[in-house]
Amino acid sequence: QLQLVESGGGLVQPGGSLTLSCAASGFPLDYYTVGWFRQAPGKEREGVSCITKAGLRRQYADSVKGRFTVSRDNAKNIFYLQMNNLRPDDTGAYYCAAERETYPPICTGVPRQDYYGHWGQGTQVTVSS
Repeated sequence: QLQLVESGGGLVQPGGSLTLSCAASGFPLDYYTVGWFRQAPGKEREGVSCITKAGLRRQYADSVKGRFTVSRDNAKNIFYLQMNNLRPDDTGAYYCAAERETYPPICTGVPRQDYYGHWGQGTQVTVSS
Protein backbone atom coordinates (compact mmCIF):
# COMPACT_ATOMS: atom_id res chain seq x y z
CA GLN A 1 0.00 0.00 0.00
CA LEU A 2 1.43 3.35 -1.03
CA GLN A 3 1.78 5.84 1.80
CA LEU A 4 2.49 9.54 1.40
CA VAL A 5 3.87 12.03 3.90
CA GLU A 6 4.08 15.76 3.23
CA SER A 7 6.54 18.16 4.78
CA GLY A 8 7.80 21.68 4.28
CA GLY A 9 4.79 23.79 5.17
CA GLY A 10 5.02 26.84 7.37
CA LEU A 11 4.50 30.55 7.74
CA VAL A 12 5.94 32.80 5.06
CA GLN A 13 5.58 36.46 4.15
CA PRO A 14 3.94 37.51 0.89
CA GLY A 15 6.45 37.24 -1.93
CA GLY A 16 8.34 34.49 -0.15
CA SER A 17 9.01 30.91 -1.14
CA LEU A 18 8.45 27.44 0.23
CA THR A 19 9.16 23.98 -1.07
CA LEU A 20 6.80 21.18 -0.13
CA SER A 21 7.97 17.58 -0.24
CA CYS A 22 5.96 14.39 -0.41
CA ALA A 23 7.79 11.21 0.49
CA ALA A 24 6.33 7.92 -0.67
CA SER A 25 6.77 4.50 0.86
CA GLY A 26 5.38 1.03 0.34
CA PHE A 27 5.63 0.99 -3.46
CA PRO A 28 7.90 2.50 -6.11
CA LEU A 29 6.68 5.96 -6.98
CA ASP A 30 7.62 5.62 -10.63
CA TYR A 31 4.40 3.69 -11.28
CA TYR A 32 2.33 6.72 -10.25
CA THR A 33 1.09 10.03 -11.50
CA VAL A 34 1.28 12.42 -8.57
CA GLY A 35 -0.49 15.64 -7.75
CA TRP A 36 -0.82 18.50 -5.31
CA PHE A 37 -4.06 19.88 -3.94
CA ARG A 38 -4.93 22.59 -1.44
CA GLN A 39 -7.84 23.60 0.72
CA ALA A 40 -8.30 27.11 2.00
CA PRO A 41 -10.38 27.73 5.13
CA GLY A 42 -14.05 27.51 4.29
CA LYS A 43 -13.42 26.42 0.72
CA GLU A 44 -13.43 23.18 -1.21
CA ARG A 45 -10.23 21.31 -1.95
CA GLU A 46 -8.82 22.32 -5.33
CA GLY A 47 -6.22 20.91 -7.67
CA VAL A 48 -2.92 22.76 -7.90
CA SER A 49 -0.57 20.71 -10.05
CA CYS A 50 0.24 17.23 -11.30
CA ILE A 51 3.11 15.42 -12.98
CA THR A 52 3.18 12.13 -14.85
CA LYS A 53 5.28 9.20 -13.73
CA ALA A 54 8.26 9.99 -15.96
CA GLY A 55 7.91 13.72 -15.46
CA LEU A 56 7.12 14.33 -19.11
CA ARG A 57 3.85 16.16 -18.52
CA ARG A 58 3.10 18.77 -15.88
CA GLN A 59 -0.11 20.70 -15.37
CA TYR A 60 -0.94 23.70 -13.20
CA ALA A 61 -3.97 25.59 -12.04
CA ASP A 62 -4.12 29.03 -13.63
CA SER A 63 -3.76 30.68 -10.23
CA VAL A 64 -0.27 29.20 -9.71
CA LYS A 65 1.16 29.13 -13.24
CA GLY A 66 4.52 30.85 -13.39
CA ARG A 67 4.91 30.74 -9.61
CA PHE A 68 4.78 27.03 -8.68
CA THR A 69 6.86 24.19 -10.07
CA VAL A 70 6.15 20.49 -9.58
CA SER A 71 8.99 18.00 -9.82
CA ARG A 72 9.86 14.48 -8.77
CA ASP A 73 12.81 12.27 -7.99
CA ASN A 74 11.72 8.68 -8.57
CA ALA A 75 15.06 7.31 -7.38
CA LYS A 76 14.36 8.85 -3.96
CA ASN A 77 10.61 8.13 -4.06
CA ILE A 78 9.79 11.76 -3.44
CA PHE A 79 8.13 14.65 -5.24
CA TYR A 80 8.07 18.36 -4.68
CA LEU A 81 6.12 21.57 -5.09
CA GLN A 82 8.33 24.63 -5.31
CA MET A 83 6.23 27.70 -4.51
CA ASN A 84 7.57 31.18 -5.30
CA ASN A 85 6.07 34.64 -5.00
CA LEU A 86 3.54 33.38 -2.51
CA ARG A 87 0.35 35.38 -1.93
CA PRO A 88 -2.08 35.42 0.98
CA ASP A 89 -4.63 33.56 -1.14
CA ASP A 90 -2.18 30.64 -1.37
CA THR A 91 -2.86 29.98 2.31
CA GLY A 92 -4.31 26.59 3.09
CA ALA A 93 -3.68 22.94 3.81
CA TYR A 94 -1.68 21.34 1.01
CA TYR A 95 -2.08 17.67 0.19
CA CYS A 96 -0.09 15.37 -2.04
CA ALA A 97 -1.79 12.53 -3.85
CA ALA A 98 -0.91 9.69 -6.17
CA GLU A 99 -2.58 7.26 -8.50
CA ARG A 100 -1.28 4.47 -10.73
CA GLU A 101 -0.66 5.89 -14.15
CA THR A 102 -3.26 4.73 -16.62
CA TYR A 103 -4.37 5.33 -20.16
CA PRO A 104 -5.91 7.75 -20.81
CA PRO A 105 -3.68 9.71 -18.48
CA ILE A 106 -5.18 11.61 -15.57
CA CYS A 107 -2.71 14.50 -15.61
CA THR A 108 -4.13 16.30 -18.62
CA GLY A 109 -5.34 19.47 -16.92
CA VAL A 110 -5.92 20.80 -13.44
CA PRO A 111 -5.88 17.65 -11.26
CA ARG A 112 -9.19 16.25 -10.09
CA GLN A 113 -9.26 14.82 -6.61
CA ASP A 114 -11.61 12.01 -7.57
CA TYR A 115 -8.89 10.58 -9.83
CA TYR A 116 -6.46 10.01 -6.96
CA GLY A 117 -6.70 7.16 -4.48
CA HIS A 118 -3.66 7.74 -2.26
CA TRP A 119 -3.35 10.83 -0.10
CA GLY A 120 -1.01 12.39 2.40
CA GLN A 121 -2.19 13.90 5.65
CA GLY A 122 -1.61 17.51 4.60
CA THR A 123 0.75 20.30 5.56
CA GLN A 124 -0.27 23.86 6.40
CA VAL A 125 0.97 26.82 4.38
CA THR A 126 0.22 30.29 5.75
CA VAL A 127 1.14 33.37 3.77
CA SER A 128 0.87 36.45 5.95
CA SER A 129 2.81 39.53 6.94
